[in-house]
Amino acid sequence: MEITVKKPSAQEKAYMEGKPTWSCGVSEFDWFYDSQEVCLIIEGEVCVSYGEGKTAEFGAGDYVVFPKGLSCVWKVTKPVKKYYEFK
Repeated sequence: MEITVKKPSAQEKAYMEGKPTWSCGVSEFDWFYDSQEVCLIIEGEVCVSYGEGKTAEFGAGDYVVFPKGLSCVWKVTKPVKKYYEFK
């Protein structure tokens, strides 16, 4: 189970810009994905720890896919804002 981090295509970016937003200040918290989440980071920086010592780091401009069934720890190092969609 992997977290995908990439730069969005123009189509992905345009699609995500029509979705709701979520924001969070500097913090650390556990999270479980009971469905897949796709998001486009608008601002901020995050490091997510998961699995056996794996991490995913992402920030403004990144397109991130979290798989269904993922347990992880979010560490928000700069206040984050994102567009998101659960699938």
